[in-house]
Amino acid sequence: MADKKIRVLIAKPGLDGHDRGAKVIARALRDAGMEVIYTGLRQSPEMIAEAALQEDVNVIGLSILSGAHLVLVPRVIELVRANGQHDVKVFVGGIIPEDDIPALTAAGVSAIYGPGTSTTKVVEEILAAFPAV
Repeated sequence: MADKKIRVLIAKPGLDGHDRGAKVIARALRDAGMEVIYTGLRQSPEMIAEAALQEDVNVIGLSILSGAHLVLVPRVIELVRANGQHDVKVFVGGIIPEDDIPALTAAGVSAIYGPGTSTTKVVEEILAAFPAV
């Protein structure tokens, strides 16, 4: 029986229309052997939480450049937890001011990756978070 793969949902919450970074991360995670579901642009927190539930994911990666991270990210986490997915890890990629990191961490974000973060780092940290999957 083959090992179960880590399932990752990559989503673009809000009105941000730039998804190059999300696609680069999605490709790197796939290349590392993970199953990746990319929801596309302009997803609401409700749409993201529903997709995470339907796809039974281990990880949600939110790519956000719009500046609405302090509103959208906590809402996604709130909805995911309300769906009973308490073990799902959430990471955020994008332009996140240093001053906003404590609030996102307090909301339940596992990791924050800014511009220039290597895809290798993201892959390694997700693999380390799920050694038994």
